[in-house]
Amino acid sequence: MGDHLERGQHAVLNEGDENEMQSVKVHHLVESHNSITVSVCERKAGVQELESHFLVPGDLLILTGSRVQMPCDAILIDGSCVVDEGMLTGESIPVTKTPLSPMDSSAPWKMQCEADPRQHVLFCGTEVIQAKATSSGAVRAVVLQTGFNTAKGDLVRSILYPKPMNFKLYRDAIRFLLCFVGTATIGMIYSLCVYVLSGEPLEEVVRKALDVITIAVPPALPAALTTGIIYAQRRLKKRGIFCISPQRINVCGQLNLVCFDKTGTLTKGGLDLWGVVPCTRNGFQTIHSFASGKALPQGPLCAAMASCHSLILLDGTIQGDPLDLKMFEATKWEMTISGEDFHIEGVPAHTMVVKPRDTIGQTSVEGLAVLHQFPFSSALQRMTVIVQERGGDRLAFMKGSPEGVASFCQPDTVPTSFISELQIYTTQGFRVIALAYKKLETDCPATAMLREKVESDLIFLGLLILENRLKEETKPVLEELIAARIRTVMITGDNLQTAITVARKSGMVSEGQKVILVEANEATGSSSASLSWKLVEEKKHVPYGHQDNYINIREETSDNGKEGGYHFALSGKSFHVISQHFNSLLPKILINGTIFARMSPGQKSSLVEEFQKLDYFVGMCGDGANDCGALKMAHVGISLSEQEASVASPFTSKTPNIECVPHLIKEGRAALVTSFCMFKYMALYSMIQYVGVLLLYWETNSFSNYQFLFQDLAITTLIGVTMNLNGAYPKLVPFRPAGRLISPPLLLSVILNILLSLVMHVMGFILVQKQPWYSVELHSACTVKNESVFTWTTFPNVPEKIKSNSAFASFENTTIWFLGTINCIVVALVFSKGKPFRQPTYTNYVFVLVLILQLGICLFILFADIPELHRRLDLLCTPVLWRVYIIVMISSNFIISLAVEEAVIENRALWMAVKRCFGYQSKSQYRIWQRNLANDLSWPPINQTTYSDTQECGMGVSYSNPVFESNEE
Repeated sequence: MGDHLERGQHAVLNEGDENEMQSVKVHHLVESHNSITVSVCERKAGVQELESHFLVPGDLLILTGSRVQMPCDAILIDGSCVVDEGMLTGESIPVTKTPLSPMDSSAPWKMQCEADPRQHVLFCGTEVIQAKATSSGAVRAVVLQTGFNTAKGDLVRSILYPKPMNFKLYRDAIRFLLCFVGTATIGMIYSLCVYVLSGEPLEEVVRKALDVITIAVPPALPAALTTGIIYAQRRLKKRGIFCISPQRINVCGQLNLVCFDKTGTLTKGGLDLWGVVPCTRNGFQTIHSFASGKALPQGPLCAAMASCHSLILLDGTIQGDPLDLKMFEATKWEMTISGEDFHIEGVPAHTMVVKPRDTIGQTSVEGLAVLHQFPFSSALQRMTVIVQERGGDRLAFMKGSPEGVASFCQPDTVPTSFISELQIYTTQGFRVIALAYKKLETDCPATAMLREKVESDLIFLGLLILENRLKEETKPVLEELIAARIRTVMITGDNLQTAITVARKSGMVSEGQKVILVEANEATGSSSASLSWKLVEEKKHVPYGHQDNYINIREETSDNGKEGGYHFALSGKSFHVISQHFNSLLPKILINGTIFARMSPGQKSSLVEEFQKLDYFVGMCGDGANDCGALKMAHVGISLSEQEASVASPFTSKTPNIECVPHLIKEGRAALVTSFCMFKYMALYSMIQYVGVLLLYWETNSFSNYQFLFQDLAITTLIGVTMNLNGAYPKLVPFRPAGRLISPPLLLSVILNILLSLVMHVMGFILVQKQPWYSVELHSACTVKNESVFTWTTFPNVPEKIKSNSAFASFENTTIWFLGTINCIVVALVFSKGKPFRQPTYTNYVFVLVLILQLGICLFILFADIPELHRRLDLLCTPVLWRVYIIVMISSNFIISLAVEEAVIENRALWMAVKRCFGYQSKSQYRIWQRNLANDLSWPPINQTTYSDTQECGMGVSYSNPVFESNEE
């Protein structure tokens, strides 16, 4: 319908009920993603009534500024709004939404936005707290999307249907279960043959054959694998780490790369004003320190700090960005709303006004009314306001990144020492913001002035210095991760030099390691895209150039950068150019890329995905809404904030520092090893019972119900519940546990223990039949004083009820049951792993106590001559010597199994030697690239420039990751 609509035509829209159709007139067309939505002026809805209205795309909303949640995505076409975005689009503080500029072309409106299109959109879930109309008329917005097609709907969808996690552990578990099914099939065929040849009834044959399936396939396996995750989740909760996706805990044990946001994550979240460096045409002046307590001298610089912000006055309280708030408070000015008590000629009523306080004394500025605001954009890295002096000039003030603001200023107003002065503070880890201003013509309405015209030929005012220190926990945690051979990467939206400084101070880049700046430039005119490689040094000045190019560069170097290691540092702009024009170099850069600055939220998530394509298990730790995309994309997202980011990430830490990261990795490794231990134990328990039953089937016998219950409940269930109680080992070792069940050590462990159990059971089954006291007619073979053999007939006075008349009781049954039951206890002790990923087994007091009690009860049943107990369990009394033989067989099995586990299965040095002997090499993409780059003497290129049309054809990035699969476009 929308493709053929023209202005003035009528259309029929569905209001939600198939029987209710309404003809409306098209007054305004908005094109979004090449589809036309219709603005319906006939269906006006006040904001107060939006909750009860069923909206459709194209409805025109009249916004009055009441506090209400927007039930749709809408685009502002007239007037502005102050909204509280919450968790939806990035800000946890009130922000200003501006109207969409008039469109002259037919291109989609997103393509015509000069900055971030989101600054024009009211997202679903947005709380409108203030609506400001133009000189006449109401604040209007056009509905773009409703329901689950909105931003809030997309967020809810991502929570309900998260990205699939194709972890190898779970795939291998399915394959193992299929192996158990195959084994059960073999046993079923065997049992059918035995019982058919024995002439048993058909009903009995079928029942015995089906019993084998329930024995060979452990039904408690999923529950046993889950208990380790549940215990790990409880331990994490005690540390203030909350999890909404427990399956991710096992994935934490495989992390080998962790990305960190900088501000609020590695450094303290709150920025404090440290000082301001005023500027004149003669150069920079003496720094004004806010710690001195002296008021900032009045002038354009003070006026810029007082007016160039996004703060609002709400219910008598100033609200907005904390940085803007601190900057405004430092001026000692006050904020009010123009009205009867304060009026500026030509300024509409209810306009925000900032003015000096009376306590400051006589000043040249009586007040500034903010006429128009170009909000801050992360893409443009600046904001601008147009203000009107009371009885004076109309001015424009700009605030933003130093390199960005300087590019809009008159060259003669930017001091020649701009680069060196800026570097003095950025190299110390300070955050620097530049300020500029200009006088404007007063005859043109402020709202009609183009941004390009306002932001030109500015006068540079100076630098605002903000202090952002490392958190005390940052450096020790990063050192712990690096010592454990876990890569650490910084992804920040801050200045590149500041990011490099923080990386050095935090230990992410250690002493002796070099930082290579990778700078890419887009193709311009006849020249193709270029890529330059420069070695960063800290004390050499270079001429001012493009954004972030003020970093000191070492012009010459005598080595190739490999001595002591090297790290790549690049900006978001360079990352974008490399992704577009230098595909073959991207994986090479990512292998050693450590510092990524000036990254937009979309680039952060793209970078995480690129790391995943290299087969890294990626963790992302951040605290802001700008990190939400990366937190969702990573294998493990860790939010340090309980606000927006916590919705997108599976883990949220109540403690706002990165100490949670090593704790999470430790618990993940412990949970992963626990899952392997439980899997091995449950598999072996099933095989022990499976072998015992098949041996008894040879004699057309089996275990009784009580014997099955004793093994299943009293032994296996208690072990399954308590075996997982081991906590994580307090130290991170420099290697990870195996990430899959189908690995040589685990397979060898399971197969060897199955063979040992099979040999022990067969020996017991055969040897008991060769004993001199063995007879199928005897009900007991206990030894009396003259060591003769007796039966119940020897004692005619024994009550009949204690005589064993069970069809299951036999010497083979008794022997096999004791061997299998005690072996289940022994195997649990062998498979219960401690160091290096879990705390030692002896620290699991409950598990040790359970094993001691179980072993004591089994030995008591074995050696106690209590006829009633034997009758209940369908056992026969055997000579003491044979009981000792049973203990000897079990002890031998335990010693051999424990020796094999410790000397072979858990011997990492042995397996590494086997790998080297057979020339095995990891097939992970990042390992392949590391080996290729280690043999490349020309890498990394330093002080060179590569062009997109001359780059060598190398291995492209058309690789796939078998571990990470995404269903998102």
